[in-house]
Formats: sequence, C-alpha cells, structure tokens
Amino acid sequence: MSVAVVEAVRSIPKYQDINLRVKWPNDIYYSDLMKIGGVLVNSTLMGETFHILIGCGFNVTNSNPTICINDLITEYNKQHKAELKPLRADYLIARVVTVLEKLIEDGQQVHLGSADGPKVSIVGLDDSGFLQVHQEGGEVVTVHPDGNSFDMLRNLILPKRR
Repeated sequence: MSVAVVEAVRSIPKYQDINLRVKWPNDIYYSDLMKIGGVLVNSTLMGETFHILIGCGFNVTNSNPTICINDLITEYNKQHKAELKPLRADYLIARVVTVLEKLIEDGQQVHLGSADGPKVSIVGLDDSGFLQVHQEGGEVVTVHPDGNSFDMLRNLILPKRR
C-alpha cells in the first residue's frame, strides 16, 4: 500500500522527481527526512478466507503539523522553475487504489543492491512479515527492513547505509 501511494504520485507525468519514498514496510516519507503518511494493516483468517483491512493516511494538502505532498510540489516548482499543479486528495486517492490493484495484479520487479544488481520480483511476505523476492535462479529470498530501503525512482532495493 505504501508503494502504491508513492507510485501514484511519481507516475503522474512530470511528477516523477517529487521526493517521496517508502520506509519499508509501512511509512511514506519526504526523502529520508520526514514522515508524511503511513499504513496500518489488520488481517483475519476465517475458515479458508483471508480478510485484510488496510488503513492508509497521507498528507496531501495539510501542511501542519509536518509537511504535505503539495508542499513538496511547491518546493519542486521553486527549485526547478516548474509549474506543476497541486494535487487534489480525491484524485490522489483514486490513483492510489488503481496503482495498488496493478501492483497486486502484476507484481513488482526491482534490482537488489544497485542498478546492475540481480533483478528480482516481489512475491509477498514471509511468516514474520518481511518482504520476499524471487530471484531469477528460482530462489525466494527474504529482505529484512532493518537493513534495506526501497527507492521507487531507481526501482531498487538498497542496503541501508550506516
């Protein structure tokens, strides 16, 4: 869900450089500086049916108490002499749901470590909730959030720098 929020903004033509990031697994950040949203997920298994309730909040137009997506757009416009329009909350919510459906349907391919690193497909979560990726050789690997971050702009999972 957090990937869908970031991708919903950054997949709009000319908005790809708006500095939104995912802090895996559930936070939406401006760069690596400030949280502007998050996701809570509750799941229940009833018989053979798995129910998931996703709660997601992200600041689109409200600057207080921290910052919002439209503040990032305003700052981008100043720095790049651009004229990107602010986003409406209803428009962005619709885009997020559409992107989420596509991510679920298609899966996501990323590179591990660098742009030249091995290409993997995100396949799900392990029993502890860690991200799992499928390597080209057929092996499924767990990526732990305490050592990795996800860079949507470069489509990478990067080792965390300490």
